[in-house]
Amino acid sequence: MIRQFIRVVLLLGMFIDAATPPLGHYRQASLPRFIKSRDLHDSVCSLYEPAELIAAPKANIWAQISPEDNLAVWNLLHNPESGLNLTDPNVAKVNDNYVWYIDTVHVNKSDVLPYIDGSGPKPSSWARAIIFEGGKAEPVSQEYMVGPLPVSSETTIQKLDYLYNGGSGGSVPFNGRFFDQKRVEAAEPLLVSVMSNITDITSSLLGGVYYGFADPRSTLTSTTTNPTSFDGSQAFQVIMFRLPGPATYLRPLDFFVHLDSTGTDASLYKLKGIVTNTLFFPTVADLRAAFEAGELAEEFYQPSDDAWALVKYNPEMGSRELEDKFAPQQLGVGGKRYKTDPDQKYVEYMGWSFYVAHTRVLGVMLYDIRFKGERILYELSMQEAAAQYGGFQPKAATTLYHDTHYQLGADLFPLVEGFDCPFGSTYWNVTVHKGNATMVNSNAICIFETDAGFPLSRHRAGSSSPTNAYGFENLGVVKASLLTLRSIATVGNYDYLFDYGFNVDGSLEITVRASGYLQSSFFFRDQGAWGPRIQEATQGSLHDHVLTWKADFDVLGTENNLQVTELKTVNTTQPWWPELGEFEQIALETHNVETESQHNWADNGQIMYAVNHASKTNKWGAPRGYRIVPGRSNIRLSTLNSPFSRRNTALSKAHLTVTRQHDTEPWGNSVQNLNMPWKPQQDFDKFLDGESVEGTDLVVWMNLGMHHFTRSEDIPVTLYSEAVSSIMFAPQNFFDQAQDGDLKNRRWYTVPETTGSGNQTTLVSEAYGVELPQCGIALQEPTIAPIGQL
Repeated sequence: MIRQFIRVVLLLGMFIDAATPPLGHYRQASLPRFIKSRDLHDSVCSLYEPAELIAAPKANIWAQISPEDNLAVWNLLHNPESGLNLTDPNVAKVNDNYVWYIDTVHVNKSDVLPYIDGSGPKPSSWARAIIFEGGKAEPVSQEYMVGPLPVSSETTIQKLDYLYNGGSGGSVPFNGRFFDQKRVEAAEPLLVSVMSNITDITSSLLGGVYYGFADPRSTLTSTTTNPTSFDGSQAFQVIMFRLPGPATYLRPLDFFVHLDSTGTDASLYKLKGIVTNTLFFPTVADLRAAFEAGELAEEFYQPSDDAWALVKYNPEMGSRELEDKFAPQQLGVGGKRYKTDPDQKYVEYMGWSFYVAHTRVLGVMLYDIRFKGERILYELSMQEAAAQYGGFQPKAATTLYHDTHYQLGADLFPLVEGFDCPFGSTYWNVTVHKGNATMVNSNAICIFETDAGFPLSRHRAGSSSPTNAYGFENLGVVKASLLTLRSIATVGNYDYLFDYGFNVDGSLEITVRASGYLQSSFFFRDQGAWGPRIQEATQGSLHDHVLTWKADFDVLGTENNLQVTELKTVNTTQPWWPELGEFEQIALETHNVETESQHNWADNGQIMYAVNHASKTNKWGAPRGYRIVPGRSNIRLSTLNSPFSRRNTALSKAHLTVTRQHDTEPWGNSVQNLNMPWKPQQDFDKFLDGESVEGTDLVVWMNLGMHHFTRSEDIPVTLYSEAVSSIMFAPQNFFDQAQDGDLKNRRWYTVPETTGSGNQTTLVSEAYGVELPQCGIALQEPTIAPIGQL
């Protein structure tokens, strides 16, 4: 231990003159001389030194398939002997068969546990391929599983049906499948035929024309909405026009074209109508008649300049005093306190250990999360990022997004050091298979330790001794820090920031933030019910963001309960208060959830949910478990009966859902659920089939997000500081006491008693061998790595 003795001289009974400098003034004034007396360049902080390397205890069997396996699977699928009759996607049309993408099949937990917990065999790896089979008599999208890998004589191609409960397995009707660029191109001639015949109208109303997305004469850009079907028996497009450019999301126009795009024969596609001025026109002739009658006019127009919508310094706003100084930083000047196995994507930190996996659909996923060697969670993964809008305009009223539908995990791009993540962070690449190649998004995941911004724990024990100069007998304070694993997914207009924070006390926090451009609507004075005016001709469209996480708890094993503890008010009588009679106070009622069910957070936070082991208790007889602690903005989807999210977004409609774990239910949603709201490929409601969740392997599905009450401060982009949601898992009687006693990053101060009549003026400080680093800092200007290809 380091003991530092600090003595002070006090003149008791005298007043301190008002001109006396404040406490610490001398230390601050002498700091420049102290710095000059030391050559800090002799000791440079280990900011950029890599984390210590370790070997993961087992292979990361959750990792996605390798680039070599991806290429081998691609070649196998395209081998004529496969019988799939595939066309190269670069030349394929909607009525051909072609590969949409190749990813990884979720490995069965029942195969994993014998391997990671014992000497069981390593589970085999399988690829997941989604093939658009437009060339069949009944065109569909069909998922296949290819394995075991690597490709050998034992490798087979099978339909991947067992993971889906919608009734058709891995098959989705052509009309309900992903509306890819080939389908857009098939419908483009019809859209061009409509728009090229009304250029006088669009020039007058919108200030631009549209001859096609690739035609240089076009001065407008088009965007469609989702869903594009209800049940796969029909397909439609609601096309909105905007001004082009980097800020196109903020420059919407009041013009919508509704197309029927059913089937693979584009000659059968037809116009369903046109909307402008909140009026619906079934035909072009109806639109032209209204225009020529002078019934159509716009009150507002989008500005031609878009500099106001770019995330760069705006000199028109002036500058703030002292903003020329570099902002404070979180710097690990003492060196990295975590270890990694970069090959196996494995991390250890202050008692924590976990594996990191990644897929193009779900992004970052965590597995085998343990604290002090005991498993807390088998899996923690984001399952869906849904957004539903409202408005009295075709796009806003229709729009539902599932960002896994757009392969959110493929949109993790290089991070900016010192701004997206602290200087000196550890960075990992992610790979995304694209056709027969593999793209490398460098530095797309960062890992760093930071100060929590508050002490983990502290207490000051006061002293009543008149001779104690400090007024306390002892004071203890413990430093709080956490390891964060971060990624940012830019899915179209939004930049989602995902944090997994591992605190030194054994708690784990999930935080999601949203920045980026709003999907906005054209402004009408009478549509304030769906958002305010935020620019000259732009309304901020009201919408919900709901992001669902899967938490497969394995608290000390798979025999778990979900315990509900409700704080209630009760009326009691107590013999030591006879004069009060019956009076109100608080008390707890506790029970375990018996069957699969959905739950919502209680008013005033008066219900606690905890996942406990079914039989193991701590020293005091309480069930060992982890509490689910709601944080900021824990919401569910507001619309429960919308035709656009009726059954395809069921997992977003409750705060918490508990189900029994099954290998056949690895995902709460399907990547192709979006366009099947009435007949989803994966029906989450069917997970709730009355099974017992007592003393068994259970999964908790939780929703984070925010009701986006749009505002002018969303220009140019939404701010991470306000658009944030979080949830925490914290020990609940899991230990016998708080997990801060074994932390040495603390200070313990005592004031020893003196003999005789002397004053207690000696302060003893114990630092427990953790010295303050004294070193120079040389920050490196961040660079952004280009996207590579293997």
